[in-house]
Amino acid sequence: MSVAIVLDKNLKKSGEIQLPESYKEINAHNLYLYVKSFLAAMRTNSAVAKTRARVSGGGKKPWSQKGGGRARAGSITSPVFVGGGVAHGPNNNRNYILKVNKKQKKLALQYALLEKANAGSLFIVDKIQVQSGKTKDAYATFKSLEQRNTLFVSALFDEKTFLAFRNIKDCYLINGAELNAYLVATFRSVVIEKSLFESITKEG
Repeated sequence: MSVAIVLDKNLKKSGEIQLPESYKEINAHNLYLYVKSFLAAMRTNSAVAKTRARVSGGGKKPWSQKGGGRARAGSITSPVFVGGGVAHGPNNNRNYILKVNKKQKKLALQYALLEKANAGSLFIVDKIQVQSGKTKDAYATFKSLEQRNTLFVSALFDEKTFLAFRNIKDCYLINGAELNAYLVATFRSVVIEKSLFESITKEG
C-alpha cells in the first residue's frame, strides 16, 4: 500500500493518506524523461573554441609556396600551427533542450511521490512554519523528524521560516510552484503541507 504519513503539530505520526490507485499504473520512464530534460536544461553550454576563422592574424603567407622544402602553408591560423584555430572543437551553438509535455511532467511528479511513499519517506503536515524565526527552533523541528536530506514544500513560505531553515544542513525549502519530479526524486524524504498535497493528488 502506497501511503503518505500524516504528522501532527509535534511531528508525530497521527495517520496515513493513501495515494490514488492510478499512481501504480504510471510508467517509470516518465520520471526518467523528466529528469533527463531537467538536467539538460541546467547545462550552461559555455564550452567554445576558436576556429581558424576566429583566430587573429594570419593575413600574410608564412613562407613561400615553393623552394623551402617544407609543406605549403597559407596561414598561421591553421590548426596545424601552435596558436592556430581548433579543428572540430566545441561550440556553444548546440541546443541541449529536451521537450517534455505537461502530461509527462505531471506523471513524473506523481511517480516520484509514489516512490517516496513506498519508501516511507513522504510526510504530510498541516503547516510548515517557525514563528520565532530562530534556527534552533527550525533545527529542533528537523531533528524530530529523524530524517536526512529533507525537502520541505509549502504553498508559500514566510520570511521568518525561510531564514530559520536557511543554514541547516540537509534541509531545502521550496514553494509549491517550484515543486518538480527531479527534486522529489533527489531528496531522501519529502515533507509537504496537506493543502498542497491534496491539490497535487486531486483526481482529474
